[in-house]
Amino acid sequence: MNDRPANHSIVPEPAPEKVLSPAAKRALAEAEERRVAVAAPTPHAKELHGPDGLEPTRFGDWERNGIASDF
Repeated sequence: MNDRPANHSIVPEPAPEKVLSPAAKRALAEAEERRVAVAAPTPHAKELHGPDGLEPTRFGDWERNGIASDF
């Protein structure tokens, strides 16, 4: 057994903040810009010569008389 009392309430102190160089600050800013760009929704390309309205294979194929023939 251990003679030391179990003290589970010890919370580690946060590490002191490091001083960042200007290059490191620029790198962090660029990384944040890339994260924002990736998270932003991108517009989808318009389908050429496709059916108007909803896609018949996903929302029911009644637009083509019950036939989904583009496979």
